[in-house]
Amino acid sequence: MSNRIRTLLIEDSAFMRKVIGDIITSDADIDLVGTAADGKEGSDMFLALKPDVVVTDMVMPEYDGMYVVRSVMENRPVPVILLSSLEKTSQRIFDALQGGAFEFIDKPSDLDLASIKNYRLLELIKEASKTDMSLLVDRQQSLNVSSHTFSDNLHYEIVAIGASTGGPGAIEMIINNLPKNLQVPVVIAQHMPARFLETFAHRLNEHSELSIRLAKKGEMLRGGTIYIAPGEHNIRIERNLDGVPVVGFTTKKYEEFNYPSVNCLFESVAEVYGNKSIGVILTGMGKDGMNGLKKIFQRGGYTIAQDEESSIVYGMPKAAVENGAVKQTVRLKEIAGFIISCL
Repeated sequence: MSNRIRTLLIEDSAFMRKVIGDIITSDADIDLVGTAADGKEGSDMFLALKPDVVVTDMVMPEYDGMYVVRSVMENRPVPVILLSSLEKTSQRIFDALQGGAFEFIDKPSDLDLASIKNYRLLELIKEASKTDMSLLVDRQQSLNVSSHTFSDNLHYEIVAIGASTGGPGAIEMIINNLPKNLQVPVVIAQHMPARFLETFAHRLNEHSELSIRLAKKGEMLRGGTIYIAPGEHNIRIERNLDGVPVVGFTTKKYEEFNYPSVNCLFESVAEVYGNKSIGVILTGMGKDGMNGLKKIFQRGGYTIAQDEESSIVYGMPKAAVENGAVKQTVRLKEIAGFIISCL
């Protein structure tokens, strides 16, 4: 019996269906069991073919990607990877993620061989096939710790968070359970195409009493404010001429990931705040954040990794743990409360 990952592709453009289909079939570990031109046809094929993973365009006439996600989650939950190429779909993307979708990815814009080779879809399909679907279906359940308040005796002065695949839902859960009288700034580097990050920040802001926004170069970090790294730069924290911590951007590139780099954020937090920093590494593919979190650890800061059981993809947290960078592994539902207990 074949162990190949049975994958269904739903895409209304015949041209992109061929391009993406060819990418999928180029991997010997993945079996493209069917292709469909719209969400209705795709949902019918899903029931008949019983694939392990569904890859669907987000924007399609009448029956779109949201329809596909709902159909899959209602009938036989499996990971759904969303394809997007339009900025106006960003709100729908986050609705779909909240509804149980695994992750989203831009369609390939450059069709040269180098770009196709570096396209992350195959990696996403493989990670998706290993996912515990209960984490996706239940990702919005959380503990109610928002009534917790702080004492006046603060030790830590900043919280830095890094995430990739599965991060939007995890970050939303954490933020929604932080108290409105939060006394420290929170800076977040989430792997995501730049054009989606403003919508992400706006969505978080709608459901929180804290101030949440995209970070701007040179602005001072204030308690009770959550800063989302924009996707055009690698974000770092630095001191201005008065010695005050501010947001900075750098053109320095990192091996694991860029724009934004979690390593870049964590390294700068370690440099500026030292033992007064908390670093949190969440679900995600790859190893970004591993080295930066180690620097926070070495400077005496408190380092937290999301545990394997609650991670959509246990890549970044695992790498950090294996690198000796983590003081405590914590379930997602408990991270907000754990952060509060540290402050």
